[in-house]
Amino acid sequence: MGKKDEFSDLTEKIIAACFDVHGELGPGFVEKIYVNALKVALDERVLKQETEKEFSVQFHNSPAGQFRADIVVEDCVIIEIKAIEGYMPKIFEAQVISYLKSSGLKVGLLVNFGNRSCEIRRLVNPNF
Repeated sequence: MGKKDEFSDLTEKIIAACFDVHGELGPGFVEKIYVNALKVALDERVLKQETEKEFSVQFHNSPAGQFRADIVVEDCVIIEIKAIEGYMPKIFEAQVISYLKSSGLKVGLLVNFGNRSCEIRRLVNPNF
């Protein structure tokens, strides 16, 4: 088993919620349905979450724009949800890493509900 960090217990609970959602709904829905179902599963685990949380992106100390994270749990973990069939391109990992860098958060989960098995990648902000 891998090395644990201060977010391991939280991410394990989130991952369990993702598997519950996928186990009941399976693949085939649009992302928004999985976001809504995951919100319910996180509520059942008494985890505080915010959907479509907006973060600012800076370039040379100037605003460059904003992005919205699908779900942020306990103000600590970004969840980016996908619902694509087949191979999940690496660009989605880069997206989550960029979100982590801009938000200042340490851990992100990239979750794909689009296949027969739920695929989850845990990513860590390289600035930590």
